[in-house]
Amino acid sequence: MSRAFVVWLVAVSVYLVAITGRTSFGVSGVFALERFDVGASQLAVFTSLQVGVYALSQIVMGILIDRFGPRRLMSIGAVIMACGQILLGITTSFSVALGARALIGVGDATAFLSLMRLIPEWFPLRRAPLIAQTSAAIGQLGQFVSAIPFLSLLKVQGWTVAFVSLGSVGILVGLAAWVALRDSPRPPLTTPIPLGSFSARLGSVLKSPVCWQAFFVHWMGLVPLIVFTLIWGVPMMTLGLGLSAQTAGMALVLCTAVNIVSGPLLGAVSPRFGAKREYAAITMSGLIVLSFLVFFQAGGAFWLLLVAVALLGMFVPASNYGFDTVRERLSPGVLAAGTGLANMGGFTAGMVAAQLMGVWLERSGEFSLGSFGQAWLSVPLVWLLGLVGFVVSRRAMVKG
Repeated sequence: MSRAFVVWLVAVSVYLVAITGRTSFGVSGVFALERFDVGASQLAVFTSLQVGVYALSQIVMGILIDRFGPRRLMSIGAVIMACGQILLGITTSFSVALGARALIGVGDATAFLSLMRLIPEWFPLRRAPLIAQTSAAIGQLGQFVSAIPFLSLLKVQGWTVAFVSLGSVGILVGLAAWVALRDSPRPPLTTPIPLGSFSARLGSVLKSPVCWQAFFVHWMGLVPLIVFTLIWGVPMMTLGLGLSAQTAGMALVLCTAVNIVSGPLLGAVSPRFGAKREYAAITMSGLIVLSFLVFFQAGGAFWLLLVAVALLGMFVPASNYGFDTVRERLSPGVLAAGTGLANMGGFTAGMVAAQLMGVWLERSGEFSLGSFGQAWLSVPLVWLLGLVGFVVSRRAMVKG
């Protein structure tokens, strides 16, 4: 068990750094407007591109993880992401920066799937939901790192020092993963899985209603978190509400702190929900979306923002409930690939909603609270699309 703990701890550390890299641009959006001399819609492209590359890489990365093992993919992915951060730190070109964000998305795509693939190998299946949610909660500390230490470094030392430092840490954890991780406590297979099985695995995952149900649960559960923490939360709080960067950072810390506490709790009750866990997840995500609508409709009261942020941190771990069903129903040979398809949901939704918000803000010509409130309607619209997708995939699963 001690070896399992070491493997888990190293893998979670890589995931934490990946979350830090993923959310670092969200707290630096105001700085990016000036550094790259762009508008709101162009700023949204940074996040849309990164999240889009991340989402589109999920199934392929999942198949590669199933094929070559999580140790290799997690280590290589950490280094790729680190190179993207360093490139982003040294360039002032908008097009080069977009390429850097694409690298970050590719590298980030390996971290969570590798972690989820390692958990059932090293721990009993009955404990997997709790360990998975605990892992996700610890990984969310990356948002804290972005909101406090990284943002402070960005303000004091500037853009280049902040992003190059973050990239350097990524290289170190990638090397640590290569040295310390093992794919399984069992000896490796002497006969490799044939490459010809790639298309068969892809087909089985794409045809699985279980995976698509998890995809839409993740879609609905994660979209407000993506939009708020990766791009538009800090600009909305600082430019729309007039809050200081420190206060905006503390709101993100509140979200992270609540998330860390609630994640393991929601993981522990996931087995109790059983076949109804997806309905619980939809209810929780709906409350998050509703809370932000109330905040904007009430004129932007700060205490209502704190309530919405707290609910975001409390309920967003339920977006992972679909992964539990995938873990229980899919063959281990396609577990990472199936999880990859499910994990595409929230990031696809976030990419669409963030870009829609950017277009709306660009057309409004201002960053007022009213404009942010109108643009935020993109989130419930995208959420409703996910609900339709869930109903369709759920019916297909029941019929199957």
